[in-house]
Amino acid sequence: MADTVPLVDLAPLLRLLALAAVTALLPLSWWWLRQRRADPRTRLAALTALTLFLTFDLIVFGAFTRLSDSGLGCPDWPGCYGAATPLGARDEIHAAQTAMPSGPVTWSKAWIEMVHRYLAMTVGVLILVGAVFSWVERRRLPHPPGLAWAILAWVLVQGAFGKYTVTLKLYPAIVTLHLLGGLVLLALLAVQHARLAGPALVLSTGLRRWAAVALGVLTLQIIFGGWVSTNYAVLACSGFPACNGQWWPAMDFLNGFTILRTLGHAGDGSLLPFEALVGIHVVHRAFAVVVAAVLALLAWRLWRQGPPRFGLGLGLLLGAQLASGLSNVVLGWPLVAALAHTAGAAALVLLLTLLIARSSPGRHRAAP
Repeated sequence: MADTVPLVDLAPLLRLLALAAVTALLPLSWWWLRQRRADPRTRLAALTALTLFLTFDLIVFGAFTRLSDSGLGCPDWPGCYGAATPLGARDEIHAAQTAMPSGPVTWSKAWIEMVHRYLAMTVGVLILVGAVFSWVERRRLPHPPGLAWAILAWVLVQGAFGKYTVTLKLYPAIVTLHLLGGLVLLALLAVQHARLAGPALVLSTGLRRWAAVALGVLTLQIIFGGWVSTNYAVLACSGFPACNGQWWPAMDFLNGFTILRTLGHAGDGSLLPFEALVGIHVVHRAFAVVVAAVLALLAWRLWRQGPPRFGLGLGLLLGAQLASGLSNVVLGWPLVAALAHTAGAAALVLLLTLLIARSSPGRHRAAP
């Protein structure tokens, strides 16, 4: 049965949208009850903060979905074997699990995959509410509603990445773009929140440019890290700082960084050689030295020149990120360390985006 299910079945879409609206009612009710007497700017800032928090959770849970091999727990989209929940697909899941007990379809993996989709849809509902609210209250807000609607458009793009992650059977380039898209969504929400809440930061032009450079190199490293994860190359190197007992092991960069290929295969359709996985891993490990140096220098300059709390936060996050990355290699890729590594990357993106957005010239002009 698992082999004959349509990859895309829109029949359960309305039921899923209704379920997303119901699950979004809880955070929306909490937001409205706490902010109903506040001015529109404060209310939108609170809604953005809530959406930002759930988006961060969504990124981490997405990593858990991938790391637990649950990305194909429901092999169709947007439902699960045409049903809105795994409960409606119990026969299909049982048949697939009986045929292959280790997966990719099992009862637990189906629930993990669908919970990830439910959380994503809940975030989407909150973003839709924020966009509508920003339009209705546009005359009373300090900025036009363009950014809120751009965020809504991006979440639709991110949903498409989620769809193709399933229908293209974990195609590495799509999975990496899905991870990167989640971080872009997080950054856009951070910019919106910085526009609405919190005092403006005074940052020298040189320091602000260095923060932008730091965000750029961090983004490139996240792309490398996503490529490591989506190709399951974390364990291609054992030991540290050497890789498999060698400082320069045999590596196949051409096959490793061929973008248009299926999971586990080279561009010509043959099996991906182990040396390609080693090359992917080593590039991520080597570039980590560059990123660590750039972020450490920025943290030191922020500590000396201000704002020091951002410097301290950046330094602590960098240390935790290096520790979790090292733990993945030394301890054999434990789930907790892998999740911490994803969460640390998202936290670094969030901190640097807030730093840049709150210190922008436009932020100073719009500050109350």
